[in-house]
Amino acid sequence: MTTIATRTVEYPADGLTMTGHLALPAGIGRRPAVLLGPEGLGLSDVERRRAEALAELGYVALAFDLHGGRYLGDPEEMLARCMPLLADPGRMRGIGHAALNVLRAEPRTDPDRIAAVGYGTGGAIALELGRDGASLRAIGTVNALTTGRPGEAARIRCPVWAGVGSEDPIMPPAQRDAFTAEMQAAGVDWRLAVYGGALHAFHHPPVDHTVLPGVGYHPRHAQRAWNDVVDLLAECLPVTEPAGASGPPSSSSGAGPFRSHVEVCGEGERCACHERSIPQ
Repeated sequence: MTTIATRTVEYPADGLTMTGHLALPAGIGRRPAVLLGPEGLGLSDVERRRAEALAELGYVALAFDLHGGRYLGDPEEMLARCMPLLADPGRMRGIGHAALNVLRAEPRTDPDRIAAVGYGTGGAIALELGRDGASLRAIGTVNALTTGRPGEAARIRCPVWAGVGSEDPIMPPAQRDAFTAEMQAAGVDWRLAVYGGALHAFHHPPVDHTVLPGVGYHPRHAQRAWNDVVDLLAECLPVTEPAGASGPPSSSSGAGPFRSHVEVCGEGERCACHERSIPQ
């Protein structure tokens, strides 16, 4: 395990003082960076440990805040905060850009090599950054197949990977179809992974409070989804990049090895999904 450094960062967004968790890799030079967004519950130790795991892989990682330093374990309180937020792209973009600016200003960050990865509400914010034309190398989302305003997906300038559980009642097949249709119509370089038998928030370890119906942890698919995120970063945001490979990759669906398609991951016994341990 490499030696990493962490610190808390405060910044204003959405009328609140946000408290993010910044993880820095070993060394002193600039590195590619990952903006990491949490589920609607808010920033927790789960996202902090994932940011630290990314730092161990060589990335600068900022797990950003949604609720001004609060974790909303009460489902009713969480919905009261998140539903209006998810209905307002401007607010989501404001939260995302505020965190992205903090990450970009970090001296260890290579500002030309940043990806945004998010879960649930955090994933919706990552997508809205793309729809707003943010300069990103990749966008990855889990449980966030949100669609945007007409035509705005054409502003996405990087590959998009999305993961969803096949039994997720919050992101049902009709939502999957709407999301993929939006990405395809905009010419985005996209990929969707459907994890068989998984519910909403299948990646999140069990919590000690009430959760919404349709939420459930699936450890095998949680591991697979983490591997898929790491693979996305390795492809689009390698820690060691060849000379002359500056600037974001083309968003054209025909560019490079990243192809527009749907993958379905079921319960097959022979799977290399445990090559990396998911941080929890």
